[in-house]
Amino acid sequence: MAKDKGKADKLKGKAKETMGKATGNERMQAEGRADQAKARAKKAVGDAKDRARGAGRSLRDET
Repeated sequence: MAKDKGKADKLKGKAKETMGKATGNERMQAEGRADQAKARAKKAVGDAKDRARGAGRSLRDET
């Protein structure tokens, strides 16, 4: 779920950054970069949760 939200934020951020570049709006560019950073963070959290679930499953399966 966090990964899906991250994808939306990444697309939104890229669009904002591109629009900001096209219009010369530095604030919009910065917001776009911030949205993309937020997306990367959400993806990292989602990946960590997936790894933790996998580790938990493998520990249960080994016993």
